[in-house]
Amino acid sequence: MHKTLRTCGQLLEEYEKTNSSKNSSSRLRFLLGERYRSKNGGYKDVYNVTAPFEWDGKTLLAGRVEERDSEHSEVVFFEQKEAGWEPVSGAPVFELQDPFVTKVGEWLVMGGVEVFPDEENPNALCWRTAFYKGKKLTDLRLFAKGPDRMKDIRLLELSDGRILVAVRPQGEIGGRGKIGFLVVKSLDELTKERMESAPVLEGQFVDEEWGGCNEMHLLQGGRIGVLSHIACFDAAGNRHYYASCFVYDVSTGEYTPMKMIARRSDFESGESKRPDLADVIFSGGLVRRKDGTAQLYCGVGDAQAHMRLIKDPFLER
Repeated sequence: MHKTLRTCGQLLEEYEKTNSSKNSSSRLRFLLGERYRSKNGGYKDVYNVTAPFEWDGKTLLAGRVEERDSEHSEVVFFEQKEAGWEPVSGAPVFELQDPFVTKVGEWLVMGGVEVFPDEENPNALCWRTAFYKGKKLTDLRLFAKGPDRMKDIRLLELSDGRILVAVRPQGEIGGRGKIGFLVVKSLDELTKERMESAPVLEGQFVDEEWGGCNEMHLLQGGRIGVLSHIACFDAAGNRHYYASCFVYDVSTGEYTPMKMIARRSDFESGESKRPDLADVIFSGGLVRRKDGTAQLYCGVGDAQAHMRLIKDPFLER
């Protein structure tokens, strides 16, 4: 067994030794309007949001919007207003799940998970990651797609202009889902073949569990802070997702052990999409602050979006 390997249970036990169970989050408020009216007369859910980012002089985030009883979702851009987050007028809406956003050169790059019929099994669905880029929200255009059955692909521009790509293969190489990395010289090299060839990190997940990268941060010395998640099933088939992190060194390929940074009980109570998702948080993004704290944005229960103020997990790593 790899010396750094920890199960969800072990990470949770370590986390609980130094963290209280106090709920310390706030739910994000979305001003959806009539377009996003739900079938039951309320509004659709917004969850699995990105961290807020600045673009064209506005504070924005992207979120997954869908009916409570459906997996058919849209990715919507929201602008921060005094009363809450409001859909950006005139911005494109994408038929994707679980958005992510980053900046590469002069480009805004966004992506999400595209769901489509499985050619090998007509009664099932397949998925892949779609990537868009543009200099304005209204200019976002498709430029690449990831391999079939691969979620949680993330990009980060390095200090020398190259791009670090986090991947998450499943199946023969990745099992239920493991994290790997590769470096490309430009967005033009973001191909299925390159993503499929990325080596997978050892010692992060036992075979029965899984996880993925949610966002990356450039740290001092060229190291990379990786915001991630780790997940498992219990004996009843319920899912348990936790927010986690580690540090990756691009130059050496070395990485620190996985560390848990948040669990569902740290967030305000609320509804979930289904009973088996009640203990799920999905790390969306992290805003690091100068005072040593960080704002952690998460989807909660596949039905809500919350922000929790935590100690910056990359401050001492």
